[in-house]
Amino acid sequence: HDSDIADHGLPFVPGHEVSGIVVEVGSPIRKLNVGDRVAIPFILSCGRCRECHPSRNRPTICERQMQPGFTMMGSFAEYLALPRADRNLCILPPDVSFVEAAALGCRFTTAYRAVLQQGRLVQGQTVAVFGCGGLGLSCVMIAAAQGAARIIAVDVSEEALDKAKEVGATDIVNARSRGSSTREGENAVRDEISKITDGVGADLTIDAAGFRATCEDAVWCARRGGRMVQVGLPIGGQSPQVPMG
Repeated sequence: HDSDIADHGLPFVPGHEVSGIVVEVGSPIRKLNVGDRVAIPFILSCGRCRECHPSRNRPTICERQMQPGFTMMGSFAEYLALPRADRNLCILPPDVSFVEAAALGCRFTTAYRAVLQQGRLVQGQTVAVFGCGGLGLSCVMIAAAQGAARIIAVDVSEEALDKAKEVGATDIVNARSRGSSTREGENAVRDEISKITDGVGADLTIDAAGFRATCEDAVWCARRGGRMVQVGLPIGGQSPQVPMG
């Protein structure tokens, strides 16, 4: 987020998916020791605000949250000082790698909440995922693990779509090859998903990209009574036209 970096000021080091080894602990720390292998969540919650209170237990929307790589120095640095460590850091099991742990801190936890908690996907349903970057592919994997009957992956990259098939997608739609960026083909993705779902639409659609087109397509491709979850942060400076009637 460029605005976060501007607010922080230069110099700045990005990187928001973090894992590593504890090399030093402050005096208030009780749960961690030097040498511990740890995973770090994207949101460092405070534990004291209204949203963190046990009555609400929503630390991911903490009112005083800090974010490595956005509001503070990030994981591309050699060393990273992390506040609220006892609350936020998790010790890794020996069989979990640093790469796997780093992915858990943002993309997988976000995808889990999108697919299961907000999307309420259950076994046998159909899901369409728009955007197959790290977040979208994580949504595909979680949908596959949940037992979705059909998982439709949409992207403009053949490489991303090949990876989506590899991790669990049953159907792929290349938005670029269907001319969705042109006026003549603006409904091509919707038509293709309608065809795949026998004209019904998907039980759950997820915009994991944040573009105007992916948001609009995700809304239009949800079935009657279905659910659409907006996960990708809106980008591009263009507001989507979302049908409300």
